[in-house]
Amino acid sequence: MNECARRPRDARLTTRIDAQGFAKSPDDVVIVSACRTPITRAKRGGLAATPADDLIAAVLQASVARGKIDVNDVGDIVVGSVLGASSQRANECRIGMFLAGFPKEVPVRTTNRQCSSGLQACADIAAGIKAGYYDMGIGAGVETMTANPMKWEGGINPRIASSSDAQNCLIPMGITSENVAEKWGITREAQDTMAARSHARAANARASGRFKAEIVPIHTKTAPDPKTGAGGGANVIVSEDDGIREGTTVQSLAKLPAVFKKGGSTTPGNASQVSDGAAAVVLARRSYAEARGLPILATWRSWAAVGCDPALMGIGPAIAIPAALSAANMTVDDVDLYEINEAFASQATYCVEKLGLDSEKVNVNGGAIALGHPLGATGARCLATLIHEMHRRGAKTGVVSMCIGSGMGMASAVSID
Repeated sequence: MNECARRPRDARLTTRIDAQGFAKSPDDVVIVSACRTPITRAKRGGLAATPADDLIAAVLQASVARGKIDVNDVGDIVVGSVLGASSQRANECRIGMFLAGFPKEVPVRTTNRQCSSGLQACADIAAGIKAGYYDMGIGAGVETMTANPMKWEGGINPRIASSSDAQNCLIPMGITSENVAEKWGITREAQDTMAARSHARAANARASGRFKAEIVPIHTKTAPDPKTGAGGGANVIVSEDDGIREGTTVQSLAKLPAVFKKGGSTTPGNASQVSDGAAAVVLARRSYAEARGLPILATWRSWAAVGCDPALMGIGPAIAIPAALSAANMTVDDVDLYEINEAFASQATYCVEKLGLDSEKVNVNGGAIALGHPLGATGARCLATLIHEMHRRGAKTGVVSMCIGSGMGMASAVSID
């Protein structure tokens, strides 16, 4: 947790107070760029044939241009990623930064806190800046779920049987969704209502061009048909999310069967989509950014990662958001906009209701049910979406949060000066 964010808003160590009442310090961590690729369907989407190194290269290159940064001043690049061999992904990220024009002296590494990996990458960079190790860094995330589908790669340790929590870490994510729905009475209709709203909002945002400011168009090639292997190889530019289903209704979703549990309520229509994509966020010390005239999009205020029961992992945001807000000396009533990852409509609905949030402030441009959930990229993607929408609306405060497989939640608070 960002300990510096615990200082009261009138702390004497700061020199300015912004309109929201936050103390502004030269040592603040600020965000100077936040962008993402389109999020597309795994195997059938526009980025299915695009390798991870090209996705990372695209968002890093765009970060340099948008943030007007000097690549030689980047102290570290941290990339969140979940699937695939870690050594391979680390090498792909190194290749990607070279393709984006970064010098060999700039280091890069990967991080994996499952669904929050992209946000954890940003938190790692913020911590490095706060600690004084460097003045600027990049937190990013990438996942190609086409090339690296979800599967269990570990063995079964016989000692797992001695711990119920350890056993629960192996529960399929869809079953944890059913557990949340059953324990707190989240009905199928409530889940389908959230899902339909997610698609409607995302379709409206795409049609009105609200995503254009955050999306980096990707020059790539079409993928072969996943069933026949035919076709593919044509040059294309992918510039929009392709998982959004315009016209989705509660009635159409009600026709889909539950897939994880007989008589259950979690379906392909009210769960997040399996997707490909990447995102990147440039963070810097305020004094460094101001001295060089870099655009300051937002101020990073705090973050928190908190554990919970692995069998109910979806409740993570309900405990992580209060922790992050406490660290920033805020309450839920102080927040103008929320981006809460819709891993499943069951858990997202629970978290909104548990915290008493206004649904008109949550995922106003749709969430992962409509946009998709490229695991390692989602945290950075949500941050980019949040910040651009805050500017569009004139909002001052925002929160990003998500649940995490094996029982955790993570959240971060930001503000606009």
